[in-house]
Amino acid sequence: MEQAHSLLLNEDACSRLGEHQRAEFVFEWLRFLKKLLPVADVKQNQKRLVEQLTTILTGSPGPSTRWLLAHCLALLYRVGDSFTSSLTVGRCNDIIRSKDDSPSFLPSRLAAVACLGAMYEQLGRLLISSFKETMANLLKALKGAESQGRYEIMLCIEKILKGLGVSAVPCHRDIFKATRTCLTDRSMAVRCAAAKCLLELQREAVFLWSTELENVASLCYRAFEGSNYDVRIAVSRLLGTLLASSLEPKQAIAPRPGSRRSCLEEVMELVSSGFLRGCAGFLRASGDLLKGMNSVSRDVRVGITQACVVFISTLGGAWLEAHFPSLLSLLMDLVSHTRATQNPVDAVCSRRCVSFILRASVGSLLGEKAQIAAAKEICQAISKQNRAVEVVIDKRSNTDVAASQHVLVCALLELGSVLQDLGSSAAPLLHDASTGMLDTVISVLLHPSVSARLAAAWCLRCVAIAIPAQLAVLLDRCSERLNALKSCPKAVAGYSAAIAALLGAVQHCPLGIPHIKGKVVMGLAEDLLRSAAQNSRISIQRTQGGWLLLSALMTLGPTVVEHHLPRMLLLWKCAFPQSVKELDSELRRGDSFTWQVTLEGRSGALCAMKNLVVHCKVLLSDDVICRVLPLLSCAVALLSSLVKSYGNQLKNAVTVFRLRVYEILALLPPKSYEGKSCVKTSFFVIYFLVMLSVMQLNVGNVHNSLHGGSIGGGTLEYDPFTIFVKAQVVPAPLPPPAALTVAAVQLFGVIFPHLTIHILNRLIRLNFFSSFGLALDHETLGPEEVQKPGLSLLLGALESSNPLLRCVAAEGLARLAQVLNEPNFTVSLSLMSFDKLKIARDAVTRTGHSLALGCLYRYMGGISSPQHLSACVGVLFTLSQDNTSPEVQMWSLHSLSMVVDLAGPLYRSHIDASLTLVLRLLLLTPHTHVEVQQSLGRCLNALITSLGPDLQGEGAGVCAVRTSCLVGCAVMQDSPDCLVQAQAITCLQQLHMFSPRHVNLASLVPSLCVNLCSLYLSLRRAVVACLRQLAQRETVEVSEHAVALVNTLAQSGRQPYPQRPGSSCRLDVTIKEVGLEGALFSLLDRESDPRLRQDIKDTLVQMMSSAAESELAHWLKLCKDVLSASSDLAATTLVETNQEEDADDSSAFHAKHEHSGPFNNLRWSTRVFAVECVCRIIVQCESGDPAHFDMVLAQEQRLHESTDFLVLHLADLVRMAFMAATDHSEQLRLAGLQMLLVIIHKFASVTEPEFPGHVILEQYQAIVGAALRPAFSVDAPPDVTAKACQVCSAWITSGVVSDLRDLRRVHQLLASSLVKVQGGRDVPNPFYNESTFTMETLAVLKAWAEVYIVAVQSTRQKESPAWWHQEQQQEQCEDPGTAETAGSGLLKLVQGDLATLSRLWLAALQDHALLTLPPTYASQLPTTGGSFYSAEIMEQARQHYCFAWAPILHATALWLNSTEFIMVDEGPANLSRPVTPTSMGQSTTLASIKSPEDVNTERLHLILGISVEFLCSPHSQNQMENITSCLHALQALLNVPWPRSKVGNDQALTVELLSVLHRLIVTREYPGVQLAVLELVRQVVCAAQEHVREKRHSAEVDDGAAEKETVPEFGEGRDTGGLVPGKSLVFGAMELCLCILVRKLPQLSPRLAGSPTGQGALPWSLNDSDCKLVTLALCILSELPSICSPEGKRGGRERLLDKMEPVEDEETLLTALTIFLLSASAEVITVEPLQSLCVGKFQASLESKDPMVSRAA
Repeated sequence: MEQAHSLLLNEDACSRLGEHQRAEFVFEWLRFLKKLLPVADVKQNQKRLVEQLTTILTGSPGPSTRWLLAHCLALLYRVGDSFTSSLTVGRCNDIIRSKDDSPSFLPSRLAAVACLGAMYEQLGRLLISSFKETMANLLKALKGAESQGRYEIMLCIEKILKGLGVSAVPCHRDIFKATRTCLTDRSMAVRCAAAKCLLELQREAVFLWSTELENVASLCYRAFEGSNYDVRIAVSRLLGTLLASSLEPKQAIAPRPGSRRSCLEEVMELVSSGFLRGCAGFLRASGDLLKGMNSVSRDVRVGITQACVVFISTLGGAWLEAHFPSLLSLLMDLVSHTRATQNPVDAVCSRRCVSFILRASVGSLLGEKAQIAAAKEICQAISKQNRAVEVVIDKRSNTDVAASQHVLVCALLELGSVLQDLGSSAAPLLHDASTGMLDTVISVLLHPSVSARLAAAWCLRCVAIAIPAQLAVLLDRCSERLNALKSCPKAVAGYSAAIAALLGAVQHCPLGIPHIKGKVVMGLAEDLLRSAAQNSRISIQRTQGGWLLLSALMTLGPTVVEHHLPRMLLLWKCAFPQSVKELDSELRRGDSFTWQVTLEGRSGALCAMKNLVVHCKVLLSDDVICRVLPLLSCAVALLSSLVKSYGNQLKNAVTVFRLRVYEILALLPPKSYEGKSCVKTSFFVIYFLVMLSVMQLNVGNVHNSLHGGSIGGGTLEYDPFTIFVKAQVVPAPLPPPAALTVAAVQLFGVIFPHLTIHILNRLIRLNFFSSFGLALDHETLGPEEVQKPGLSLLLGALESSNPLLRCVAAEGLARLAQVLNEPNFTVSLSLMSFDKLKIARDAVTRTGHSLALGCLYRYMGGISSPQHLSACVGVLFTLSQDNTSPEVQMWSLHSLSMVVDLAGPLYRSHIDASLTLVLRLLLLTPHTHVEVQQSLGRCLNALITSLGPDLQGEGAGVCAVRTSCLVGCAVMQDSPDCLVQAQAITCLQQLHMFSPRHVNLASLVPSLCVNLCSLYLSLRRAVVACLRQLAQRETVEVSEHAVALVNTLAQSGRQPYPQRPGSSCRLDVTIKEVGLEGALFSLLDRESDPRLRQDIKDTLVQMMSSAAESELAHWLKLCKDVLSASSDLAATTLVETNQEEDADDSSAFHAKHEHSGPFNNLRWSTRVFAVECVCRIIVQCESGDPAHFDMVLAQEQRLHESTDFLVLHLADLVRMAFMAATDHSEQLRLAGLQMLLVIIHKFASVTEPEFPGHVILEQYQAIVGAALRPAFSVDAPPDVTAKACQVCSAWITSGVVSDLRDLRRVHQLLASSLVKVQGGRDVPNPFYNESTFTMETLAVLKAWAEVYIVAVQSTRQKESPAWWHQEQQQEQCEDPGTAETAGSGLLKLVQGDLATLSRLWLAALQDHALLTLPPTYASQLPTTGGSFYSAEIMEQARQHYCFAWAPILHATALWLNSTEFIMVDEGPANLSRPVTPTSMGQSTTLASIKSPEDVNTERLHLILGISVEFLCSPHSQNQMENITSCLHALQALLNVPWPRSKVGNDQALTVELLSVLHRLIVTREYPGVQLAVLELVRQVVCAAQEHVREKRHSAEVDDGAAEKETVPEFGEGRDTGGLVPGKSLVFGAMELCLCILVRKLPQLSPRLAGSPTGQGALPWSLNDSDCKLVTLALCILSELPSICSPEGKRGGRERLLDKMEPVEDEETLLTALTIFLLSASAEVITVEPLQSLCVGKFQASLESKDPMVSRAA
């Protein structure tokens, strides 16, 4: 292929190739020529090039080749000499006029047509002289052309119009006459091309959107009939653009008699006529009306709906905002018209169409401010309609009521969607008294129509999701109204649906609702069910309402439902008969109405069971299942009896009841049925009923039922019990009969493996193939007698005329082979398909068996035999080349792609042949056969994946294969089909992954950018997925190529970007101003697809990770522009300030939301992501250049280098954090507070060079205070307040502010939150779950604890620097940014509240201790909960305690240290209840008064227990911080004599503590942790020393030992005769110290030193932290003999000899000291205590009587 890369075609090389290779060679040369022509001087070779291109033109080129040829020929004349272009045009016209109609000449004629279009498009008016002749020639050829010819001619005319512009006006009428015929062509591709041609024609042909508008609209309606998706897209763009042009003309229209500008009403009247009457003529429409038929197909209405969206999008968001009231009124009139709602199916379809128009326009074109205004208009429309209904009800006009329900449904659903989009920004709308939105929506709950009531309930659910604080309020309001209006059927139905919808909203609200609400709902439901039989007029409504509430209650989860489960079981028991006799007696009495009520109740009970299984599976114990199964048995028996007894009288009720039975049985595991005699008989009935359900269906009906294909879709009124499901969009359940079909198929898949042969004989001739596949999904098929009928069914279905049935049969056959897992069986199936394919000639058989081969490979992982693989590939190769049947080609190629995917290495021998086949078919397949091209794309993708990393090779064969892959991708990129283009991008993505240097980004990236705003979701997904991968390696190159593309297009004056409906900005402008990343932000704001949004975010994160540091200013400005793009919300954000604040600071509180750049009215979710990006940038810079966080260094480097640093943008960072933290959106406020927290942590220690002694953040203290203040307001959500507390503590402890007067601003916020906490959990938050009180309380206590810890440390550092020097050094190792504090005055701020805080801290710690108990001790937990949590929210509370306990533990230990465990009367803690059930010794009852000793012991054991339990198995996310907190807490305790004496007296406790510390020092290499561990060990040894000295002193005093010659010996080893491992403190401490010494000084261990004796090795290099560790370890070792008895000393020597080499322990100690002194620096050695200890040790050793010790010294 290298020979094809030249300006002129290498004819010699081309002639030596075969026919197929020649086509590939020519295509590759044309690709190269297309890139070369714009930059090459072609005038010298132009004549030769024209000759070569003309030769290719007459050589029957393929579809892709002719398009590329046409482009190159036109480009050649544009960049070269255009003088001879007319000759080429004449040559093309001659070819078109040729009388040769042979199939071999057709490609040349089509190529000539393509060349004409390309030349006129490129050269334009240069060819005006031949325009009329060419157009006449094309229009004449159009009349007798086949479908491919008509398709190419339409595309050609479109390009001619694009090139000539206004010069083509003389032929506009002729073109219109010819094109209108093609717009209704039988070929869908021709329709698409005709629509595109007319779209281009309307740019200059004014008559299309003026005098001929009605005719064109009628023509478009006819084009929608029987159309596919592509046709609807193309025709809707045409119609929508024409309607927009008629309303707001793009050019002036010459005034004519009778002509005038259209108004909105006239345009919508034209739309309504098509929507209501379709494309039928007057006579047909009248006849259908008389017959009661609807002449408007669903395709027409869907197409008109898409045209309306294009119409509104073309006019733009500003027009929509100005004309929304009128447009809304017209749309409501449309949906309320009787012709739009003649039957339920039409009504549902019409409502969905109008809802789609509203959602696509309001949801995409309007910003938040405009959406709020639109919501107000919708509210007024709802109120107006509701008032009209009240008047109509008084007149008793059912027609008007029926019409109003459709208006209300559309309006309410759109209102709910708008509120969900706005989120918490919709709060002003709810509080607007003039709108009265909540009252308006709630009033619809009393509407006579069930659909309107359900829509209102769903709208209330959306309100609750948008503003979670309204959830509990709305629940209370609806509950009160339901209680008050229990006698009104509409009220019962409406308010119960609203409560159910609100309960479903809890799944989307992390803050939840108060636990008491579940009890209220349970009481309401029981009351409704009990009173259902009291009044027959409302029996059905009360029954349905009661069970609806109970079903919705299940969505609250097991923590709520477990308290109500016994009552639920009782209600279920009461809903069903208790025995067969009782069932029989039921059947003998009651009329149809009674049975309707009964079935309604039992259907609801079964639905509640289903939701229990779905949402509370952990509660399904064996006992619960055993109590439910008899009820199910009665339900099945009842169902069969009712079918026999009542027939059609209860048809709908029986259908719903059967549906509920099927749903619950499909969810329960079949094993639960086994061995249950009460159910065994009923399952034969189930089988029979399932057969009856499926026998009434054929596969087409199953397909339509599954996809809603022929019923207009689903709606809420079909199943009100779906209103509480977890979904962001309104559910659309199918009608009961269709839903029953789905449930029957799914249930049959579950029970089929358990059928007997007797039942199977009845199923042989039934179409159970979908069910059979579902059965195989359960990985079992039962006995052999079950397998044989299934196999016969599948084999017969492979040759069915229904394509869906063939697909299902092939899938089921492969799953059968997978389940059986017998190689012989699999091979026999393959051979059978081979034989069938060899002899079959019909397309049906060939497609079915070819797909079966692919499915077998898919599920069996490929057949290991190469012979079978070769045979399979050969058969599929042959089928894929059947040009007479595109269907066979498509199926066989799809099957081949599955074989390639699963064959693995065995397929390597077929790679070359497969690539040749795929490439040849790509070059020959017409663009109208898009399904074949899509299958070819899948094959190419599979082949690239199969080749994998081998594509990186440089051999001739690999290069040829790689080039073939690239050529195939290029062919698919030129396809007009979006799915084929998506396949091309996916293939290029695979090639880039395996061989990145061979993929040309200069051509790939522009093609991706062009399709970034494509109309097609699949193409946008492929583009973004590819960009995400490219951003991981070549971020800079990708961005540069994108900007270069925009510059190139700007220079050429072209704009190929497709403008998607709903786009608010032009993509090329966005890329030009803010790069590709800015375009991705815009795309993220417009997209709603979750997968695509996540891919966009991942792409941006990858680009930011690669380029943020090098382009810091660009990324920060981009994020700032995104965050500021909300100018429609508010011009300014005002934050109240205190009077004491300086006037100079007031400017900081007026943060204008600037409107800059291409971003406009971005959603809050996009701005939240921008804030998250800024946080990522800050964290990323932390691991980069230190100058990012050093102002002096940054300024110095900035003088010498053109670099940028984060600290230079600190003002922008703080401003962005403030803007986000004070926004209306709660999610954005949380993100802003998090960003502020990150800024404080990272910049707290950055000094201000202009003001020595100050830090740079100090100038922003007013802004920080203003950003925090709104989070502590009364109406602030608990999660926002909790996050703000975290920021407060970080700000106070950061040391940024040294003046206490300035600190008081933030301190007052924490103080106010502490007052709120003291109210206790007995004053619950009425809006949120009780766990939010726990979260907020612990956040406050944690914040105060962190402040107190820093205050104590700073005070002690000033008062006793030597005492606190060691711990302060540890703190500096952990976080240098927290070393500086506000001074000892900070402690004064905390001191006043310390009495309260200490009690609250102790209460929180005891709660945490109880919650961390293992499940075996669950019975010991208090039944009423703890101080800050109730028993009902125990599970939710655990996570909050895990987040906050560590700082609280440390602070409590410091407080106990400061009081030295001396109890004083500190007054009440203002808790609403005792701290804990034991109240930590603070109970005032005489019976439970404890001594101070007992209270202190409890507190000591509490802190010790929590610390040791965590240190044994650290499992928290913040491991190091929590470990350090535990160690520091224990250190603080052991600095006090009383706890030190308690620890010293408890030998088992100290040994256990040392064991835990030893494990910690082995598993944690962090120096700060190891130093804290050794310090704690030293304190433990000190406690033991004091205990030994006390015992010795007591013995001396008691026995008069001072007067005796011998003094009693005390210490370890006295009673045991030595040191016992696991029970000896000395042994544990020695083991731990030696662990440190051996790690830091490997010379002590020959195994680590590498020599037999460890001598002669080089000194080990120690850093400062290592020196501290070794020093402390040696000090501890030197203290150990003082707590040993003589026996213990001898035992210690023996243990030491076991641990070390066979030398004396004194010699070992001296060796360690020597090595340490050689390794340590002079600064360490000259420290006075260390120097004195070392010298004293050496002097004592020199005087030793042991010669080895003295020699070592």
